[in-house]
Amino acid sequence: MAHEHILIVEDEEDIVELIRYNLVKNGFKVTAALTGDEGLARARALLPDLILLDLMLPGQDGLEICQALRRDDRTAAIPVVMLTAKAEESDIITGLELGADDYVTKPFSPKVLIARVRSVLRRKRQAPAKSEEAIRVKDIVINPGRHEVLAGGKPVELTFSELRVLHLLAGRPGWVFNRDQIVIAVHGEGYPVTDRAVDVQIVGLRKKLGARARYIETVRGVGYRFQEQA
Repeated sequence: MAHEHILIVEDEEDIVELIRYNLVKNGFKVTAALTGDEGLARARALLPDLILLDLMLPGQDGLEICQALRRDDRTAAIPVVMLTAKAEESDIITGLELGADDYVTKPFSPKVLIARVRSVLRRKRQAPAKSEEAIRVKDIVINPGRHEVLAGGKPVELTFSELRVLHLLAGRPGWVFNRDQIVIAVHGEGYPVTDRAVDVQIVGLRKKLGARARYIETVRGVGYRFQEQA
């Protein structure tokens, strides 16, 4: 069976070697990059199965790299696990909204890191194909595979998570989703965000949709739904 390929993007060489040793020991193929620019180039050239991405990098930082990965059709679906010394919820939410699949805070246990890597890869393998299907509802076209949303024929720039939430709600107009259902449906079981993160994503989504924000309705005490009637 082919070994899954992990790309490490981290500027501290001792941490790179610690991660590399443990990944190889557990049967993974490993490539490393010491800067954000190098990491982005290698991701595009090698198309690894997963990227371990440090947030604090020389040149382009991890958040910028994550955003660039999600905007590129070739790399948009590659799982990203952030490596960060920042444990504040706001920093973590920012990274997750830009498309990261999970995070590990430094210092970390190699066993914990391996477990998180395996968990993200497992969730990715189990992701339903339906989540990639393009849909058209009202005057909005949503294409997750191309990370593209058109509203009235004009492109709308959304984060990875905002697009996934919109695709979920618009895929079943009138159906009410609670916050837990949104997290699980969009990202899978065990995704590390709070209920507040879903509300933040909805606020950002509505702001970017402008007048079409009315399509997303709040069901008090329950969750959210996409407007059923024209």
